[in-house]
Amino acid sequence: MTNVLRYGLIGAGMMGREHLRNIALVDEVEVVALADDFPESLERAAKYAPGAATHDSAEALLARDDLDAVVIATPNHTHVNVVPPAVEAGLHILCEKPLATTLDDARTLRDLGNASEKVFWVGMEYRYIPAVARLIAEVDAGTPGPLRMLSIREHRRSFLPKVRDWNRFNRNSGGTLVEKCCHHFDLMRRIVGREPVRIYASGAQDVNHLDERYHGETPDILDNAYVIVDFEGG
Repeated sequence: MTNVLRYGLIGAGMMGREHLRNIALVDEVEVVALADDFPESLERAAKYAPGAATHDSAEALLARDDLDAVVIATPNHTHVNVVPPAVEAGLHILCEKPLATTLDDARTLRDLGNASEKVFWVGMEYRYIPAVARLIAEVDAGTPGPLRMLSIREHRRSFLPKVRDWNRFNRNSGGTLVEKCCHHFDLMRRIVGREPVRIYASGAQDVNHLDERYHGETPDILDNAYVIVDFEGG
């Protein structure tokens, strides 16, 4: 094969498998390697990438010399450790959202991405949903007139189960407003076309996951919250 983009996948859980299904829809692309330290996830993912080599660590995958790009779909709090060696390996990178769980880590990874000569992309795909893309196009064209306020609301089920229950705690996920609502903040910035200057927020955990225990700990995930974002220019 010629002109084939050769992918590796780090993190073979639910989102990793979703990426494999999407990559399979693209021409001139080959998944050559998968990595995960949870054998069951690796086994499931291998079904979507026949012939791909499997590794039990990101380090082993990144040591390969036959990759052009890598998808990073590991738990949120691990990105700060997984992304830098992928950048150093000279690969194009698609990192699942959120980029990081703290501002300091996000800034560190942002700077690495900006300094890289390769594509560095975070998976904020909501802006490409057809209905949302149409909304963005209409706002950009001025169809609704001057934009004075933008409201986004989501009602959703509680967090899905994940390997080793990592997403039950804010220290791993970044919290509900980071793990899930980063999509909405991305849309706000894209639709408004300006940067935020002030944020007000409040939230609570009143129902979800309060009856669960993991190694003696109760999950601390917010199940309700509101955020008001003031943008440049009012």
